[in-house]
Amino acid sequence: MLVAGFPADAFGTNCYVVATAPGEQCVVVDPGIGVLDRLDEVLAEHRLHPAAVLLTHGHLDHTFSVAPVCGARGIAAYVHPEDRELLADPSKALSMDLTALFGGRLPYAEPDDVAELTDGATLSLAGLEITVDHAPGHTGGSVLFRMPGAGSPWEADEICLSGDVLFAGSIGRTDLPGGSMPRMLASLREKVLPLADDTVVLPGHGPATTIGRERATNPYLVEVAGSARPAAPTRGL
Repeated sequence: MLVAGFPADAFGTNCYVVATAPGEQCVVVDPGIGVLDRLDEVLAEHRLHPAAVLLTHGHLDHTFSVAPVCGARGIAAYVHPEDRELLADPSKALSMDLTALFGGRLPYAEPDDVAELTDGATLSLAGLEITVDHAPGHTGGSVLFRMPGAGSPWEADEICLSGDVLFAGSIGRTDLPGGSMPRMLASLREKVLPLADDTVVLPGHGPATTIGRERATNPYLVEVAGSARPAAPTRGL
């Protein structure tokens, strides 16, 4: 199994490429701002051919390059229906400050082919079996992508691409339009905590971690287990 990740030029958003092996088809996860050249280098280095783009949610820092990546290869972008409208108008999920920062300065286009994700579905793409878990809170359409991790660099039973649901030591912010702390806590309780401790988590920002490490040390997962509320999260767009 091949997993390659690198941070985007803006916001440190992690873009991932996942394939069964070099020289095969792959999926691209969360192509953000300024990733095209580095993505092409990774694809050429491992002789990979994208079969689809998977989006953990609709925020601009995770979706900005989706149209050129999909359009150049005639492939579909997969997103949850609650974030579908953000592909056409990402400003709907931005704060006033971020709208002012981005407004009129960054060209953006919706991909031609968009497929909607369903909670609990299994996607068969590029030889991978990918389970979709709807985990709202950071946005209404945030999802986790889980897949078997045998043969990965971590030799884990399972890998979870968590987007901005779960980070090492924190979670995604819930104060932007479409965010909800009650929904986030429900997602942590119902979708994150049941995962096995040795599940490797590849987040949308920052380093990889494991469910076991987060279960023991992440203040938000500790809260779900019944402790006092930690400070509000601030990571993500």
